[in-house]
Amino acid sequence: MSGIAGILNTADSQHAFIANVGQALVFDAVNTLLDQYNEEINASLAVFVEKTTEDFKVRYLLPGGGYLQEMGRQAPAAAAKAYGYYDVAFPLRMYGVEVAGDRVDLAYLTIAQMDVHLKNVMTQDLNTMRLRILTSLFEDTNLTYIDEHHGTITICRLANTDGTLYPPVLGTQVEADDHHYIYSGYDVADIAAGANNPAVALRDEISEHFGGVSTSGRQFVYFHGADQTAYLEAIAGFVPVSDRFIQEGADTATTGGWPNVPGRIHGRGWGVWLSEWDGWIPDKFGIEVLMDVPAPLVMRVDPAATGLGQGLQLVAKDVNHPMQRSSFEHRYGFGCGNRLSAACISICETGSYVPPTAYDE
Repeated sequence: MSGIAGILNTADSQHAFIANVGQALVFDAVNTLLDQYNEEINASLAVFVEKTTEDFKVRYLLPGGGYLQEMGRQAPAAAAKAYGYYDVAFPLRMYGVEVAGDRVDLAYLTIAQMDVHLKNVMTQDLNTMRLRILTSLFEDTNLTYIDEHHGTITICRLANTDGTLYPPVLGTQVEADDHHYIYSGYDVADIAAGANNPAVALRDEISEHFGGVSTSGRQFVYFHGADQTAYLEAIAGFVPVSDRFIQEGADTATTGGWPNVPGRIHGRGWGVWLSEWDGWIPDKFGIEVLMDVPAPLVMRVDPAATGLGQGLQLVAKDVNHPMQRSSFEHRYGFGCGNRLSAACISICETGSYVPPTAYDE
């Protein structure tokens, strides 16, 4: 993504004052940058967010289950269709920040300085969005949310034994509730092959709803803190991600085609990509997502008919001097739609699953 100077095709120096270039031109350049930023953010959210919606509440349809009917040669089979659903809802919140100053500040404001302010706004927006995404996933208790236009609605989390019935899992024929918030019963230092592998535990919890692990491989991604990395890499079956600056030997297993996801993909094992997302995934926690099916979250935005727009926006307070007080706003909210395509784990020897403090809502 280019900067303001690149869009305006002007010098990016300490003497390139906005007052000389023209506030209206810079205002348009900022909006162009925000459009580019919003496109990049939407692409990067795909692993966690299935789609955007203008609806505050929807009925999420399920694929059903069961078997085909045995038929005679003369009579048609009985009519059948997919069955099962659950209702989900999504919040709508507003976030923002202002970049403001008096007429002297504006007179001395350069394009380079405005670029820095804009990048800071984008960083804050991205950090807020990541915080809201991870809170929506790690929090295991449904949220009672008061919508200013639709009253009280319930924001669902991943499957959390709240009475919702899901399609039969592998080996069964009966719809049942489920729980995708796992408590390990062992510490991080005890991570090992078999029952003590959190990536495999979450993989199996998710895959039972989507036809199993598959012998040809599926796109499971386990996001974890740095505290687990060394222990996961020590388990048999782990293959490190190939370094593009190193030529591997003929008898060395390598990886390729790893997904573009947050964090650092450092290897693959047991049918799962491993991503160390240090700084965002707290120690002793992990979350796994199956990328081959609809992502777990849905992002609610304002209806197009309101004219409020979507994404991070620059809202001018003064039409004649739009850069003197620049208000940046972003309206959206996350809630679970597909409650089965992800699962979380708390890795501790005693206790029960409790959301990370940073993502407790």
